[in-house]
Amino acid sequence: MSATDDLVEINQLLAKYAVNMTKGDVEGVMAVFTPDGTYSAFGDAFTLDQFPELVAAAPSGLFMTGTALVDLDGDTATGSQPLCFVDHSTHDMRIGYYNDTYVRTDAGWRLRTRAMTFLRRSGAHDSGIPHSFEPTA
Repeated sequence: MSATDDLVEINQLLAKYAVNMTKGDVEGVMAVFTPDGTYSAFGDAFTLDQFPELVAAAPSGLFMTGTALVDLDGDTATGSQPLCFVDHSTHDMRIGYYNDTYVRTDAGWRLRTRAMTFLRRSGAHDSGIPHSFEPTA
């Protein structure tokens, strides 16, 4: 597989994440991660078993992402992807970017980690308000 093929596959994986988040398809979102994958925000890292509850607690809306900047290194990669989230009921926006790690698996490229950084009006970049989400388990 060429580097171009890898980049196309990773960007399609990230498109699947954004489209499935927009549609509220939690299983589709979980499918883009490795079984040990994590999502980080609010000062914590959440495992796949926490995703259904995490997604249910989040506002619904449009996850509009830009093309990811990806650095390939054999069967692993790192990258960053800009995000503009628009709440469906208020049209309020949240902007920021994801910092990711990827790994090539037997099923193709998958996200191993995804960490959200929010861009604030003050110019600050942060991962959100600690403990704004508390899993029940």
